[in-house]
Amino acid sequence: MISQRKTSSLVVCMLMVFVLILSACSSAGSSTTNQNAANNGKTNTEKTNNASEPTNATATEGTEAIDPANDLPSKDIQGEVTVWAFNEKVFDEVGAAFMAEYPGIKLKTVVMPFGDLHDKLQTTIAAGSGAPDVAEVEMYQLNRYMAGNVLENLLEEPYNAGKYKDLVVPYNWERWMTPDSSQLLGMPWDMTPGVYYYRADIFEELGLPSDPAELGEYMQDEENLLNLAQILKANGKYFMEWSDGPIVWAGDEVGYFDKDMNWTRNTDKMVKVLDITKRGQQLGWAPHIGYGSDEGKQLVLKGDLVGVVSGSFGARGLQETFPELAGKWKVTRLPIGINVGMGGSSFVIPSQSKNKEAAWAYIQWSMRSENAWKIWTKHSIQPGYKDISSLDWYANTKNEYLGGQEEFKLYEQLSNDIPVKHLTPVDNKGWEIFIAAIGDALAKNTDSKTAIQKIGDDVLKQASKEIAAFKKAMGMQP
Repeated sequence: MISQRKTSSLVVCMLMVFVLILSACSSAGSSTTNQNAANNGKTNTEKTNNASEPTNATATEGTEAIDPANDLPSKDIQGEVTVWAFNEKVFDEVGAAFMAEYPGIKLKTVVMPFGDLHDKLQTTIAAGSGAPDVAEVEMYQLNRYMAGNVLENLLEEPYNAGKYKDLVVPYNWERWMTPDSSQLLGMPWDMTPGVYYYRADIFEELGLPSDPAELGEYMQDEENLLNLAQILKANGKYFMEWSDGPIVWAGDEVGYFDKDMNWTRNTDKMVKVLDITKRGQQLGWAPHIGYGSDEGKQLVLKGDLVGVVSGSFGARGLQETFPELAGKWKVTRLPIGINVGMGGSSFVIPSQSKNKEAAWAYIQWSMRSENAWKIWTKHSIQPGYKDISSLDWYANTKNEYLGGQEEFKLYEQLSNDIPVKHLTPVDNKGWEIFIAAIGDALAKNTDSKTAIQKIGDDVLKQASKEIAAFKKAMGMQP
């Protein structure tokens, strides 16, 4: 069995109290987004919050190509593993397949609601007992467990997960690491690039570009995008759900803080996208209603809401909500050069686990087994490993709900373009300030450059204590 990391209980408790306080600061909008942005089947997404700039992970090195068929743990491992998960429609099937291949490991999967899982995990970690051996953690919740060595560092012995680094795009690797890139807290799992699902039949009827590649290219030009939105509105239709969408996506693309906890959203691109968002809002391009609400569902069924921006798991949610619209939807890239990850999850091993060897075997198999991925992908979970996503059965899969489109090829292409970012417990504070100020700027038509600059200044002032506390907790330079 793998020995537990020994940590001062007093230090851990103090750090967890700090993280608990910061987590409690999240706004209602941020909390809603964190839940919806997860790969959990709830696709009526509104907002997301990310963090940080590209960095080099100095703790890992590139390795030779790994054969997934031979890159699996020993079948002789024995033990009992408790897994907490929130993705209720897939983990039982995956667990049964795992135990069929690893009869020496008894797996107990406990599925609970998204919010309950993350709250309970935080509570049990802080208490020092009661945590599972493995937990599914959504990316915007990882910051709850970042300080205090309460999760296993998967770069260390005996995990040695650094050998997988070259198989994972930088964005998907770095988002599971601490801001200083010294610890890998979660094993990279899925990829969820932001995409635009649209009613191709209605676009075609109105004489608009309806082919995914053609539409995606057309929307990269801001005037084309606004013209498209204007034509749709003139015909009583909405381009997307949320009127402030582009500025939120652009913010998510660059995150909140870089590796040194500097604010990342004061850029020329943010100013430009805010200008575009103002113009779109003035056109009435969105009802500012999620498609999963009662009113939103009616708008979709009437053909009035013709586009949905979501992570790449969105086809699953659309199919579950609107089975009668099969074959009418397609998917393409986001407009105006925005490349953003929207949600995604990982598996972590709490340091208090007493079954780490068997827990790691379960995680390795879940991430690296082709048999596991044949189950995950049935539920619109996109592999985060290049060798898995390059397999013919995956790359050539057609989604009949999307009119036979080979959607995975698009998702894989977009995954390579997502900028690196990190997550911190201060992101929620940044979100509160950012989204309130953006709403005010849109309502008052404030000069975009002035608004973006002021947001950065306000964050650094209002969150100065939280930034300093987190840097101290992580041992970062003041």
